[in-house]
Amino acid sequence: MAVKDRDRFSTATRLKLLGEQTAARVYRSQTKRQARRSRLTGRAALLALVLCSLIVALAYPIRQYVSQRAEISDLQRQQEQARQRVEQLRDLKARWQDDSYAEQQIRQRLHYVMPGETGYIVIDPDAAKQSRAELGAADRPWYANVWDAVDKSDASDQ
Repeated sequence: MAVKDRDRFSTATRLKLLGEQTAARVYRSQTKRQARRSRLTGRAALLALVLCSLIVALAYPIRQYVSQRAEISDLQRQQEQARQRVEQLRDLKARWQDDSYAEQQIRQRLHYVMPGETGYIVIDPDAAKQSRAELGAADRPWYANVWDAVDKSDASDQ
């Protein structure tokens, strides 16, 4: 027993016992810390930070891309409308090159007649009953609008 008691009080035995106790305390504290520890690790936090910075960095260029695509489609639509308008004007120009079409339009719009013909203008009886005030400014000749403006200004002076 004396050897056993001597081993119990020896420095090596005490250090060994102290190391075991310390290891047991460290193990207990680690298990508690692991239970309390959140699932967000350093790598996950770094990954989240990188993803957020990529989203922020790409937000403006993506917004610009979308707006430019919308602008391009709008310009293409306008270009197609202009192309159709040019085609209509070319057709109209080709029609005006034809002498019979030009003569027809001159007769219809300007009320011209060929020498020896008698021109007639048929007035709609319902249209003659309308007063000048009922006609809009765009429906009347310009001089009628000027004359009405003079009449109104004279009436306001009196």
